[in-house]
Amino acid sequence: MGGRIAALVLAAALAAGQSGARAQAPLPLPPVPSPSAALFPSLVADPKEPEFFATYLWQRSSRLTSRLGSVGFGQTIGILRARDWQLSIAAGVFSQFDLSSTTADLMNTDYLVGLPVAYRRGNTAMRLRVYHQSSHLGDEYMIHAHAQRVDLSFEAAELLVARELAHWRVYGGGEYMFTHSPADLKPGVLHAGLEYRQPGSLVRLGRLAAGRLVAALDGRSVQDRGWQIGWSFVTGLELADPLLLPGSGWRWSVQLKGYSGPSPYGEFFRDRVSSLGFGLGLAL
Repeated sequence: MGGRIAALVLAAALAAGQSGARAQAPLPLPPVPSPSAALFPSLVADPKEPEFFATYLWQRSSRLTSRLGSVGFGQTIGILRARDWQLSIAAGVFSQFDLSSTTADLMNTDYLVGLPVAYRRGNTAMRLRVYHQSSHLGDEYMIHAHAQRVDLSFEAAELLVARELAHWRVYGGGEYMFTHSPADLKPGVLHAGLEYRQPGSLVRLGRLAAGRLVAALDGRSVQDRGWQIGWSFVTGLELADPLLLPGSGWRWSVQLKGYSGPSPYGEFFRDRVSSLGFGLGLAL
């Protein structure tokens, strides 16, 4: 009898030891982020952030049409990543069309390509980007408006620092054009902004997508225009993968957009523009 009790006690002790060993076993490590996961997420309201979008705008300007179609095609793609550092390539094409004319003439196209280097520590991130931009008038617009092309092209170095505070992100910095045409183009730009993403979700489509409110304000002060500020405002509903963190992975958005200040359209860079409109955006 005593032997049986001793055997039962020994078996229970061994089972408890195995259970404790299983409970203390280390959890599997999370997967290593892929190079395409951004350490410095794209700016929501910057008019020249490479992304996919289509926008219909009502506009006030001395030369630009009163109804404008603005589209963008572009992306920032990570190509090399260490723990806190990431090297990417950014490329974008931004075009504006005259929707007041029956032919919807292409008015302006800006081409941008750059190499951003991002660094992140906790809730603070930095982006250093060297990039090239060149701008071109549309042929039909030049014929119909008898417009003359301005040879606008430049290479610039940009530095931005961002801080995430709960559901907000604030950022600031500037850029300097180290080569540029025309020769009298003043090279300095100051840049800052504020973004908000709603915690939780406003709309949920099962496991397919979660929708949240997004709002952002971006300001660029341009030395060439006497440090006038171009204000860009964006708000709307962002649909994203519910299993990923806000601001990461694929994202569709329905947006209300507003802008006031020096024109963000290359060939019209010395005009002043005010606009309001709506559109769709896509980030991958």
